[in-house]
Amino acid sequence: MTRIKFNPQRLELALKRRRCTAAVLSEKVPITTVSLSRIRKGKQVPEDETVARIAAVLDFPIDFFFDGDMDPIPEEAVSFRSLASITLRERQAAIAAGSFAYALSDWLKVKYNLPEANLIDCSQERDPAAAAVSLRQKWGLGEQPVGNLIKLLEVKGVRIFSLVENSRTLDAFSCWRNDEPFIFLNTLKTAEHSRFDAAHELGHLVLHKHGGSNQGRQAEEDANRFASSFLMPAADVLSQIPRIHTLKHVIVAKHRWGVSAAALIYRLHKLGRITDWQNRTFNIGLRKAYGNSEPEGLPRETSAVWKMVLDDLWRLGISKNKIAEDLHLPQGELENLLFGLTAVPDIGRPPPGKPFLRVV
Repeated sequence: MTRIKFNPQRLELALKRRRCTAAVLSEKVPITTVSLSRIRKGKQVPEDETVARIAAVLDFPIDFFFDGDMDPIPEEAVSFRSLASITLRERQAAIAAGSFAYALSDWLKVKYNLPEANLIDCSQERDPAAAAVSLRQKWGLGEQPVGNLIKLLEVKGVRIFSLVENSRTLDAFSCWRNDEPFIFLNTLKTAEHSRFDAAHELGHLVLHKHGGSNQGRQAEEDANRFASSFLMPAADVLSQIPRIHTLKHVIVAKHRWGVSAAALIYRLHKLGRITDWQNRTFNIGLRKAYGNSEPEGLPRETSAVWKMVLDDLWRLGISKNKIAEDLHLPQGELENLLFGLTAVPDIGRPPPGKPFLRVV
């Protein structure tokens, strides 16, 4: 089979993913800035030796640069919570990883019937808390706490991928790809932080499905209000905590809803269960006693769907390395997207046919 010509679009993705500037790449290859500029614009076809050096510098397989265009995620379609503190390169690197997730999702859909999206469109709803209640009603959750949030979202057809971004300011992001919702979580955050991030991004998916209003401070505040209401239903919080006097009480109570102590303090204050003075006192005490760490941290949630997929592929003799080879991606990028999960070897092979994955 004849390999297609060098694809400059993939070079741009690799540069963004590695947070590498054209100046740095031209120096390390080495290649003149003029030649590199022409290659990036598709006006010059690089020699095989040049491609090999580019691939080595960016740590991508050579074949990655000789494949078709990857489906991009428009930057305007993504909302980042701390936009002012996230650098352009951090945003672009995370979004580039999203394109790799699209390719992986397409690869898996050929082999598996993944759950279809079962969300609601609340883009006309002005009250984020009401939107959270509506979604809970649709999913039959009542007022009870959500156990494994990632598992629940996957059952409802949300594609959950992990990011390993060494950034304190990048939490998560989400987007719609046609009728498929995607959420990307930075797994370097605490388990409680990641759960709230997932609920926050769920808020964006249902509140801002059609874009346009999914960026800016108001959109982020709305997604936060949605997440707080979805994870900590008012009736349940008020019934479980009729009164509260100490920070220790908060730390014990937070386990019921799987949230951080700070998130529960905020919710209790908004619901009028604690006074302004208690709110300040609890937050000061929390920072003084624990700093940036989370007291009595919870176990981290991970993907149930991707674990099932990897286990099944293993039984078929398909490893993560093989998937990476098929997609022409570095294996490390695949690891980053799949929560670092590994398959569990099992004896026997499944019956032929396209498996339908069911998470229960």
